[in-house]
Amino acid sequence: MFKRFDRTRLRLKPLAERQHDITRACFLYPESAYTPCADPALPTLAGRIRTARAGGAAVILMLGAHVLRKGNGPLIIDLMRRGLVSHVALNGAGAIHDYELALVGETCESVARYVRSGEFGLWSETGGINTAAIDGMRDSLGLGEAIGRRIDEGRFPYADTSVLAAGYRLQVPVTVHVSIGQDIVHEHPGCDGAAIGATSYADFLVFAESVCHLEGGVLLSIGTAVMGPEVYLKALTMARNVAHQEGRVVRHFTTAVFDLVSLDDDHLREEAPKSDPRYYFRPYKTILVRTVADGGESHYVQGDHAHTVPTLYHLILEK
Repeated sequence: MFKRFDRTRLRLKPLAERQHDITRACFLYPESAYTPCADPALPTLAGRIRTARAGGAAVILMLGAHVLRKGNGPLIIDLMRRGLVSHVALNGAGAIHDYELALVGETCESVARYVRSGEFGLWSETGGINTAAIDGMRDSLGLGEAIGRRIDEGRFPYADTSVLAAGYRLQVPVTVHVSIGQDIVHEHPGCDGAAIGATSYADFLVFAESVCHLEGGVLLSIGTAVMGPEVYLKALTMARNVAHQEGRVVRHFTTAVFDLVSLDDDHLREEAPKSDPRYYFRPYKTILVRTVADGGESHYVQGDHAHTVPTLYHLILEK
């Protein structure tokens, strides 16, 4: 057995001593001013979302952490409350930002600053996510539901803007898809890898069940270049495997990728050759091409999440 790092040697500090880069001032509410995005795909997507929910099909949002850091949490919560979003999927960083904003109203730290002193991520209160995972494993919950329960029942001061707490209250799945060693809470002495694995895997199965209802639905991958396409690809395969056995299909649905990368609109329905760097941009080949090749429809929206997401939100409500 190889020697392992002894986590008991670590010293954690309170969040009150951390310099935060983001505060609650970032939040965008339904009445907030915003810069509209003129992308022609957005009205189409808004219409597809309304139609999908009217027909009982899934509308799934897969979000990178920057989507929440841009302040979109309250808008997503409102869509969940209205029944216009049936599932939200986050990566581990998204869950951490949501948790810290609910707990102290601030989040995000300078990696460049704190990695030099060996303090990056080692903030005691954020370790409550590890406690939530342990409790969630005990109670057979997914990680997102476990964290949402801790925020809601713990009466965090700013739980009203927490997507995870909203999911718990509204009983809308908000799943958290974790890669071990990728998130700051995995540094902590209180991290239980078995609990993180069990609860995040439970969330993967919850997500796969939602994908089973994607026929006629909509899946948006917003600012997630790895978690979104990879988790979606495996879940869709599982859903189609079962559907095929039952004489059903999961083929006719709409996908979209929201990101900053510049893509050639004229070739978005064709897979780029391996000599093209875009081939290795997973949202392109997985979400825009491969998984909609037999009956689906896809769109690419380029722009800042502080502009694209609020514009989509208001278009959905206008419809």
